[in-house]
Amino acid sequence: MRASPNVLIVSALAVSTLIGLGRTLGREQPIPERQVADRPIQLGQDGYAGSQSCQACHPSQYRTWYRSYHRTMTQVATPDTAVADFDAVTVDAVHGRPMRLQRTGGQLWAEFDDPDSNDQPERRSRITRPVSMITGSHHQQIYWYPTGQNRLLGQLPGAYLIGEQRWIPRRNAVLHSPGDPPLSETGHWNSTCIACHATHGKPQFDTPFGSRPVAQQIVDTTVAELGIACEACHGPSEQHAAVNRNPVRRYSLHLAPAPDAATVQPKRLDPRRSAEVCGQCHGVWEFDDPEDERHANSRGLPYRPGDVLADTRFVAQPTANAGSPAMQALLQADPRFITDSFWSDGMVRVTGREYNGLIESPCFKAATDPARTMTCMSCHAMHQSPDDPRPVSVWANDQLAPDMDGNAACVQCHQSLGANLTAHTKHAPESTGSSCYNCHMPYTSYGLLKTIRSHTISVPSVAESRDTGRPNACNLCHLDKPLSWTADNLARQYGTSHVPLEDDERTTAASVLWLLRGDAGQRAILAQALAWPPAQQASGTTWMAPYLAQLLNDPYDAVRFIADRSLRSLPGFASMQYEFTAPEAQRRDAQSRAMTIWDRERLRERRTESHLLLDSRGELRVPDLLRLIGQRNSRRMLLRE
Repeated sequence: MRASPNVLIVSALAVSTLIGLGRTLGREQPIPERQVADRPIQLGQDGYAGSQSCQACHPSQYRTWYRSYHRTMTQVATPDTAVADFDAVTVDAVHGRPMRLQRTGGQLWAEFDDPDSNDQPERRSRITRPVSMITGSHHQQIYWYPTGQNRLLGQLPGAYLIGEQRWIPRRNAVLHSPGDPPLSETGHWNSTCIACHATHGKPQFDTPFGSRPVAQQIVDTTVAELGIACEACHGPSEQHAAVNRNPVRRYSLHLAPAPDAATVQPKRLDPRRSAEVCGQCHGVWEFDDPEDERHANSRGLPYRPGDVLADTRFVAQPTANAGSPAMQALLQADPRFITDSFWSDGMVRVTGREYNGLIESPCFKAATDPARTMTCMSCHAMHQSPDDPRPVSVWANDQLAPDMDGNAACVQCHQSLGANLTAHTKHAPESTGSSCYNCHMPYTSYGLLKTIRSHTISVPSVAESRDTGRPNACNLCHLDKPLSWTADNLARQYGTSHVPLEDDERTTAASVLWLLRGDAGQRAILAQALAWPPAQQASGTTWMAPYLAQLLNDPYDAVRFIADRSLRSLPGFASMQYEFTAPEAQRRDAQSRAMTIWDRERLRERRTESHLLLDSRGELRVPDLLRLIGQRNSRRMLLRE
């Protein structure tokens, strides 16, 4: 970014009347919510009272929710809620001409190419808009602007990466097929994001979204509350708050054996209903039919915490309902509905859909005792307990209950395994190889330019890796070993059966095959794995650079971004300069520079294993490398995170 001229202020003044937004430049005091006309507004309706109504009686729960990323999932845009700097900066990392940002008083402004223009990119008109809403606060922030058409929102062409403190083109933040033209995101928050990034949202398009051009729609989007608020999980609580203003009733409930029927406590629901409270957002689902979608457009989604989730939507579960009429109808309309979210055996492969992983886990679907049925609440705590010694920021990162970031999460049920850990893990007790998570919840889900742990509890399987292409836990840690090594060890230590493997699977490290031959999703997962400290410790690092260097010119933007980040985690590469959005010639130059650094660094610890495609001198066997690259799975991909 670079300093921007102050002409943006003049531009903003010039368009403020045109867009009819009813705001004055530099306004410090927000206007009443009901008078806001240019974005979705927060209204107390349909029994929703808002999180403020919970604070007086539940101060501890309110305080930790307030510090959570759930609350800040969507916010009104202000200088305080925006992580990115808007103080007279120019952002080059967008498609088209640079985006200029400005702050005037309490209002954020942006000038950029009109994404809804029908002109060629270089001829698109420039527009200046206030920034009115923000989605995200943990990993990324997406910025929304009022289009001037009712409450319809458009999206700025750049996304801000919080950890990296940088802007990237918005479309580069998603793993999708290269060459796809940038698409307008106008109306996307109103129609789609609203379902999970706000509480009790009503899109309220005058006709179904997509049925006619957005510019011809009347849009009156409202929500009970922006972000994931108390009532998203506890249900509408206006009645609960009203009746419990009576202190006698309130304290009698503390002594009563049953909870207050006027609100829902997810932890007290039976395991399936409890998990569905999270699954309403953390799942792959679709409407059962167009009538349900029309109903949700005008009245909001009908699901309420404690309901049966499947009564009001179709939850995609390829292992169980792939042949159902609902799934067949979805596939007819969208042939990639399954493959863009699931591995070929039905395991979910994208982040934010952990409910689909949970319901496929034997700890959930095969459980017969509710007390020993794994649910989201088995590990996660939506409110930090008062006796939790961790800083609230540590709890908020994953919202795990105390000690649930280690083996205690599993041995609370599998006590016999915890009592004799090494007999089960075959690894030293304090090593990462004795972590239940590392073996049974490996990092095979992709999203937000990184990987997270699979939420389907599974066991390492060479057969599954061979058949689905999904990396197994052993080879995600022992990155320098082939599948045959894993098969031999699993057979020797656990009695698993050998499966037929092709020559390369027997002789070449599995990570190398997935990095060179895999689809874009596999390449992203493995590029991330090469920076995982336990894997670097188990596998060494001096052999990794050539493979990450190959990915610096990968066709997929997201893969290049991850490869660069992982490469800089290796000794000698921390200061290497590279821009993943640069033209191909510059990316090829970066590849050459990376190989030059590797030629120097590899002398520190010479590796000569043939399964790493290295010869007896530690040099790369280029013909084999090129042969495997020639076998790359180039199918078009869009991972729907």
